[in-house]
Amino acid sequence: MKQYCAGVDVGGTSVKCGIFTTEGVLLEKWEVPTRKEEDGKYILPDVADALKQHLREKGIALSELEGIGIGVPGPVEPNGYVHICVNLGWHDHWPAKEMQELMGGEIHCAVGNDANVAALGEMWQGGGKGHENLLMVTLGTGVGGGLIVDGHILAGVHGAGAEIGHIHVREGEPEACNCGGHGCLEQVASATGIVREARRNLLASSEDSAMRSFGDALSARDVCDCAKAGDALARKTLETSMHYLGLVMATVSMVADPEVFVIGGGVSKAGSFLIDLVKKQYEALTPLLTKKADIVLATLGNDAGIYGSAKLVLAQ
Repeated sequence: MKQYCAGVDVGGTSVKCGIFTTEGVLLEKWEVPTRKEEDGKYILPDVADALKQHLREKGIALSELEGIGIGVPGPVEPNGYVHICVNLGWHDHWPAKEMQELMGGEIHCAVGNDANVAALGEMWQGGGKGHENLLMVTLGTGVGGGLIVDGHILAGVHGAGAEIGHIHVREGEPEACNCGGHGCLEQVASATGIVREARRNLLASSEDSAMRSFGDALSARDVCDCAKAGDALARKTLETSMHYLGLVMATVSMVADPEVFVIGGGVSKAGSFLIDLVKKQYEALTPLLTKKADIVLATLGNDAGIYGSAKLVLAQ
């Protein structure tokens, strides 16, 4: 195996890039703007130009690079085909093939869904280090998932593996999810969902709550802070949200039996308080399991994508 590899995490605003040793040491990282005009045709050429420049500056020849991994915000089929990335303007795209051509045609390139590669990164050098079977749960504006089985991403035949945010968990939900469904996990356990749940609780109750002071500016962080401070209505909100997350995690355990769940994303900044809530729900819903999965916090933050993308080329 060669000494170096590179990871690329393509986002809607910027593309994060990193050069690593094949042992997982991050040598350098940087970002380039995501130019989405003309159906995103400039995105990968910009990345390739920047990568060549940074490799030259570090004195690393292309021949010393094991490969380049790319994480993209959309489903990726096993052959590397990306039907659509709405946030990038891509349609019918082959990112790994394009990157390989841009880098001269010889370097091995691989592509994966961004949530999946983030899970791979946390397995390699983050909260899941030392485990080869895990589910990463990302609680942000939405709810993302990445399932790793025996050290490899389980993406599914159509690239929709571990899309846990769109598992149906709640009957009678009147509002539609971004996917078009009703009652998805994302609608109750994401940052947006937690705020929605809190507002509903505030409207349905005359109970005193510190959450009322935030008005329309109420955020998921505010809900978590209020719950930590002993606010009963805020705690009720989080217990509901974490109940549904625990339900999905229990279901995943019965299907894939992971060693560990790694919780990341903005909502996870509530720390051990949040972990304790979801752990209580998960354990109550898995009576069959005498050996239950650990539940831990992600540690790589926004770098999980570049770590996982780099690991992607080493895992293939």
